[in-house]
Amino acid sequence: MRLIFLGDVVGRPGRTAVTTYLPQLKERYDPDFVVVNGENAAGGFGITESIFKDFVQAGADVVTLGNHAWDQKEALDFITAQPALLRPINYPRSTPGKGAHVFSARNGMRVQVINAMARVFMDPLDDPFAMVDRQVGTCALKSDCDVTLVDFHGEATSEKQAMGYFLDGRVSVVVGTHTHVPTCDHRVLPGGTAYVSDAGMCGDYDSVLGMDRAEPISRFVRRINSQRLQPSAGEGTACGIAVEIDDQTGLAARIGLIRMGGALEPQMPDFW
Repeated sequence: MRLIFLGDVVGRPGRTAVTTYLPQLKERYDPDFVVVNGENAAGGFGITESIFKDFVQAGADVVTLGNHAWDQKEALDFITAQPALLRPINYPRSTPGKGAHVFSARNGMRVQVINAMARVFMDPLDDPFAMVDRQVGTCALKSDCDVTLVDFHGEATSEKQAMGYFLDGRVSVVVGTHTHVPTCDHRVLPGGTAYVSDAGMCGDYDSVLGMDRAEPISRFVRRINSQRLQPSAGEGTACGIAVEIDDQTGLAARIGLIRMGGALEPQMPDFW
């Protein structure tokens, strides 16, 4: 099975990168399933229903979220009608939406996607390790689903790595999001789980984490918040990962990086 994941989409440059390059990736590699993290898609903060639909039209099967899930208040309403939009599973039980769901891939395989949010330097939500462990136990690989991908949205690399090894051999993919910088530690862990600490963002890298440079620099230099952060308006790069999963075991065979367009050096998986 071929799976593609694209990291945090930031503002219009990120949206343009997704709608431009995802159709090209689909035409070139014919993936069976595509996941996009869209939590910064609307002006850098949250997601709207129209943006969600644009991602689906571009080829996304699932859109995941994170700590900015509710910055656009309409998301509280439309998420309940959009099963392909997931928020972190460790939000309180009364929070709208779901944190995990099983979807049907184009090749007929059952793909479970779990969205979870870390706690180190993040909002104090429920224990993500306990919540994901419970979900994986309820919907086990090769029993209740054929593939499981976990989008672990967090700040600390240590917490992400711990989640990777915690789930190694029990899920197909653990992909880190949130820090907006692609890491080069992509690998298949000893138990067969594909892992990367951060998939990177889809956005303008001539920026500070996708935002226009002036205000973040001013905040660091002057310690004053002068104005609202605004997404940088330059050309966006699409960043993510490609994973090949063994159909018999549901575990990963190979993982590669995706970088297309914009300021970063291009990179494509060499195994498809």
